[in-house]
Amino acid sequence: MRYSRDMIGYGEHAPDARWPGGAKIAVQIVLNYEEGGENSIEHGDAASEAFLSEIIGCQPWPGKRHWNMESIYDYGARAGFWRLYRMLRDIPVTVYGVATALERAPEQVAAMQAANWEIATHGLKWIDYRDIPAEVEAEHIAKAVELHTRITGERPYGFYQGRTSMNTVGLGCEEGGFEYLADTIADDLPYWHVHKGKPQLMVPYTMDANDMRFSSGQGFGTGVEFFDYLRDSFDVLYAEGQAGSPKMMSIGLHCRLAGRPGRAMAIQRFLEHCRAHEGVWFASRLDIARHWAREHPYHPRERPSQMDRDAFVQRFGGVYEHSPFIAERVWDAEMGAIHDTPGGLAARMAQVFRSASDAERLGVLNAHPDLAGKLAAAKQLTADSSAEQASAGLDALTDAERAEFQRLNAAYVAKHGFPFIIAVRDHDKPGIMAAMSARLANDTETERAEAERQVARIGALRLQDMLK
Repeated sequence: MRYSRDMIGYGEHAPDARWPGGAKIAVQIVLNYEEGGENSIEHGDAASEAFLSEIIGCQPWPGKRHWNMESIYDYGARAGFWRLYRMLRDIPVTVYGVATALERAPEQVAAMQAANWEIATHGLKWIDYRDIPAEVEAEHIAKAVELHTRITGERPYGFYQGRTSMNTVGLGCEEGGFEYLADTIADDLPYWHVHKGKPQLMVPYTMDANDMRFSSGQGFGTGVEFFDYLRDSFDVLYAEGQAGSPKMMSIGLHCRLAGRPGRAMAIQRFLEHCRAHEGVWFASRLDIARHWAREHPYHPRERPSQMDRDAFVQRFGGVYEHSPFIAERVWDAEMGAIHDTPGGLAARMAQVFRSASDAERLGVLNAHPDLAGKLAAAKQLTADSSAEQASAGLDALTDAERAEFQRLNAAYVAKHGFPFIIAVRDHDKPGIMAAMSARLANDTETERAEAERQVARIGALRLQDMLK
């Protein structure tokens, strides 16, 4: 079973973003322009709009226009846009422009272009695509790009559908002309997504540092709350940047929401807070995408979760010594991106090993060779075992050392019924011999548990070498 979601990302150690000028944080403001693209009978839709407005809990009116809803959206175009424009026109901003809304906003588009803002596409219409067939959504994306190009004179290089289907990201990848997609809230940094073998840059958006929470039942009640949240988000990310791990901060605004006077002040105060700090890079999403593609280009890597069964077992069947059934059962279970890292795959293999029967686990133990034993002398070890024993100097023993290892091996097997197992890369030769002497005195139950822990550790070390 293949699990599609990537729940590891960059893991504990995110890459250094290397923002221009050594900036500690990239601040990216999105202005959603949707007014005139929302659901409306007058736009040919089946019902009125009911999303992201002052009327919390509003429901669509099938077959009817909704005067209050329409006038709320009108406010965004008539007043809210211009208030935010005056605040933001001197910094890079990305507009998520719904194509049909832009078509009804020639003066606003001219102002966006005069400010040199990036205008990304927010789709053809501001509608919910969750139940729209893939072929219809693809047609809408193509029409959005075409209409956007006619309106602005240039095709969009970024795409944010917003009210997505499970097909949206794949369709965005397949369109072929987008430098980035933004339908993800999965990270604080851009990342590469692979669709049908081809990489696509993703520049994550935000649902938390977003004025849409003014329109939800559990969200911001005042501009002060919004400012506090933006400030605290900035401060945490800025501190991480000072500590050597710069991130990006996305902020989502809507003309009809943040453009209201009581909320717009939060944006003004936030800008002042940002400007009081050194090392803040205000950037459009396209600026960030191009920077990331240049500084962190896509590099293909081995992805175990994407292998077919035979290839996976061939590649990883020897991680547990002469025990390919471990790799077979790993592949047969749920696999996903979390298993494409050394730690992730090691954890799953250890889980499968621990789930095996007592006889199977004992068989894995007995598949391991003696340390510095007959197989080593005859050069019949597996490549992994040979390299591991050599790393601790077990391939260069004196006659006395070899005799002592053989004596300890024989005594250990005679007492416990399986060979002495230790992750030799964690030790040197004297340490291994001391461990053998000490563990020989343990009872078999204790040694069995320790041997199984060492088997898992050996597997983890091997995977670190294989998945660099």
